[in-house]
Amino acid sequence: MSETIRKASADDVPRMLDLAEQRRQEYAHYQPVFWKPATDAREKQSAWFAQLVRRENIVTLVYERDGEVIGFVIANFVPSPPVYDVPGLTCNVDDFCVATHEDWLHYGRKLLEAVMEEAKQRGAAQIVVVCAHLDHAKRSMLSDAGLTIASEWYTTPL
Repeated sequence: MSETIRKASADDVPRMLDLAEQRRQEYAHYQPVFWKPATDAREKQSAWFAQLVRRENIVTLVYERDGEVIGFVIANFVPSPPVYDVPGLTCNVDDFCVATHEDWLHYGRKLLEAVMEEAKQRGAAQIVVVCAHLDHAKRSMLSDAGLTIASEWYTTPL
C-alpha cells in the first residue's frame, strides 16, 4: 500500500469536492441553521478550491492512498488579533475532510501534523481548526493531537 501527503493540484479538486460535499451533508444534520448548504454549493466551492490550490500563500494538502485522495486540508494565514499576546501568524484551517470517521485517527492526524509543520515554517504561532460540535471523531483526533477548544459559536434563525 502506498501513502503520501502532497500539495494538492487542480486534478485533485473533484475528489476534494466529493469529500467536502459529504462533510456538508453531515454537518447540516448537526446544525441545520449554520451549516445549511447552498443549492449550488459544489459549483461555488469548485471555483474557490481551483483558486486555492494555485495560491502559494495557502497550504493545500491531500492524503493519497493507493492513488486515491482520502483526505485534504486547506490552511490560510492571518495576523493574530492584536489584543492577544500571540507573537506571529495564526494558521486557520476551515476545510479539512477525510473519507470516513475512522480515517480521522490516522489520516486526519497525519494531515494535521503536516499542515502544522508547514505553518511553523511559514511563521505561524498557533493553529485554529474549525470542527462541528457533533463531529466526535474529528474532535477526538484534535484533542489527542493536543488542540483545545478555544471558542464555541451559538446560532439561531432571525
